[in-house]
Amino acid sequence: MPRRIEPSADVVRRIGAVATRLPEVLEEDAWTGVRWRIRTTTFAHVMVAQPGYESAYREITGDASVRTVLTFRSTGDELLALTHAGLPFYKPPWSGTIVGLVLDDDTDWTEVAELVIDSYRCCAPQKLVRLLDGPDRDSP
Repeated sequence: MPRRIEPSADVVRRIGAVATRLPEVLEEDAWTGVRWRIRTTTFAHVMVAQPGYESAYREITGDASVRTVLTFRSTGDELLALTHAGLPFYKPPWSGTIVGLVLDDDTDWTEVAELVIDSYRCCAPQKLVRLLDGPDRDSP
């Protein structure tokens, strides 16, 4: 089996710069790639979809290219919109609230930051979410 490719340090740094500013977030190596958790729940995970390894992205799109992908959580109207938007978004089948996003040269990093923060809001206890909205808190 080929050696697994990990996401670039720059991509991990960019996502981590947003995620680790949120209350009680832990950044850790995952089975592949890097994930960000609030307590025991993963709210963002960046990895590389590549030949020789299982990948929801590759199975859904049929794209055999090496691609860096971010999975995150979403709900409500945003979930509906993202799951029907088409690439660079895709819908992994293993969770009703998970959405995937291909990260490439055209990625809007402001949008990625918003999606990561919204994903955190989906997973974090309400007392932590309230910290994001408090009057003394600057936007993450």
